Amino acid sequence: MFAWFQKLLPRTGNFFEQFEAHGATISIAAAALAKLTRGEDIRAQVKAIEDAEHDADDIIREVLQDVRRIFLTPFDRGAITALIGVMDDAIDQMQLTAGAVELYDVTEFTPEMVGMADIIVEASTLLTQALPMLRDVSGNAERLHKLTAQLVKLEGDADKLNFDGLRKAFITHGKSDPTTFFVVNEIYRHLEKVSDKFEDVANQIDGLVIDHG
Repeated sequence: MFAWFQKLLPRTGNFFEQFEAHGATISIAAAALAKLTRGEDIRAQVKAIEDAEHDADDIIREVLQDVRRIFLTPFDRGAITALIGVMDDAIDQMQLTAGAVELYDVTEFTPEMVGMADIIVEASTLLTQALPMLRDVSGNAERLHKLTAQLVKLEGDADKLNFDGLRKAFITHGKSDPTTFFVVNEIYRHLEKVSDKFEDVANQIDGLVIDHG
């Protein structure tokens, strides 16, 4: 009876395509975030990030549905949901960053903020390079490990920019203009969280390499 039931279940999914499609939405949002921190048509960039995040939500819903209905999956179900989950966290955090910019009507950004956004773009590029390699984790294990190491390093670079920028902001505004310092701190906090999420993605990919490489 169980064997008969198995025949009715879909046996393959589009998980790799879904990972890559989600990665594309992350790249779109990251590019818009970089333009936003340069003051380029802020409203349009906020909208672009929101649209990309909505597209990413549609993809993660498909992945979660497929995990439940597909009989054979390329990786453990928990690994699939964990990876797509942290990827979605990254773009969600970009949307929260854009939301904070809109909420506080921020129109000027520090060089450190621009630098952090550029790091996020670089991280998204590395991610889009890594995702197709998951189709052959064993064959791409060494390359994947190098890419994830780069992602972790970028997170450290973003932390340094965050520290330097906050220190400058405190010196400039901390005592004389606490409201401005609060707003600046919020933008830095959100940008740092975005970079943290890419490190989480790197850790999930490393886990796949360990299990399947």
